[in-house]
Amino acid sequence: MKRHLNTLFVTTQGAYLAKEGESVVVKVEKEARMRVPIHTVGGIVCFGNVGCSPFLMGFCAERDVTISFLSEHGRFLARVQGPVSGNVLLRREQYRRADDMAVSATMARAVLTGKLTNCRTVLQRALRDHAGKLDADKVGHASRQISGSLQRLQEDVSLDVLRGIEGDAAHVYFNVFDHLITIQKEDFSFKERSRRPPMDNVNCLMSFLYTLLMHDVRSALESVGLDPAVGFLHRDRPGRPGLALDLMEEFRPFIADRLALSLINLCQVQKDGFRKTESGAVLMDDETRKTLLIAYQKRKQDELMHPFIEEKVTVGLLFHTQALLLARYLRGDLDGYPPFIWR
Repeated sequence: MKRHLNTLFVTTQGAYLAKEGESVVVKVEKEARMRVPIHTVGGIVCFGNVGCSPFLMGFCAERDVTISFLSEHGRFLARVQGPVSGNVLLRREQYRRADDMAVSATMARAVLTGKLTNCRTVLQRALRDHAGKLDADKVGHASRQISGSLQRLQEDVSLDVLRGIEGDAAHVYFNVFDHLITIQKEDFSFKERSRRPPMDNVNCLMSFLYTLLMHDVRSALESVGLDPAVGFLHRDRPGRPGLALDLMEEFRPFIADRLALSLINLCQVQKDGFRKTESGAVLMDDETRKTLLIAYQKRKQDELMHPFIEEKVTVGLLFHTQALLLARYLRGDLDGYPPFIWR
């Protein structure tokens, strides 16, 4: 089993990354601020004006450590990685199955079953832990509606119908999401999901966490030899990592949404850490971003029992585990893809 390795997040503007022996060195104004042995690093994410030596890029490519470059506020720019790994026969099978709409619907059904089940669990956990602080009737009703959507998913329907079911369930879920925020209600209110750009503090948190998820899921797919661009639920579109978006679905509620709620309800983020631009977009400041990155990294170190392989794994290894299970399904070693179900 692959070991859980840390992601190195570099947010200091003007920083420069270089290779020094078997380590990654982070320099600020030519002074070394950090040395990290390469064998402890699973990936590097650079935010904003962060430079990187070509020798380090080659070193990381050899060691299968992906370097991603994002804008200061989390918009993906580019990534540096080594040769594509894995068996070409696996990728050819992935392409063949993605071209088969019936197979794509089967895969989409599995992914959405994981997503909606985990959305329902988020609501049920909130009812259990904060029943006296939220509108239990509305949240309970939403949970039952999502249960109905899960039943509809199991019907033999087309990919478009499956998307419609998922869209209805997502509307129900986000309609009660604001009830799950029990502290700082005035500063962190949620009306609807807004993406590009996020229009409130909660959406800003969620969008940034989804960006981090995308980095980890995409890297996991590439590490097992799958093409992150060719999905089943998310169809081909230039520049869109369709398969990474597919696999992300089951992790959004369990990791990103729950972490955003925890940061708000535990007062680990404050309204002063966000600002609204003239266009209406909301951005977080550097300190809030660092708080979020530390919380995300700690969350990835938590252990849980995987419901399918029945082994304890860290949250950070879930992406790799699910990518392996997907590869086994495509090879024919499994009868179906088992999505991650949070219990």
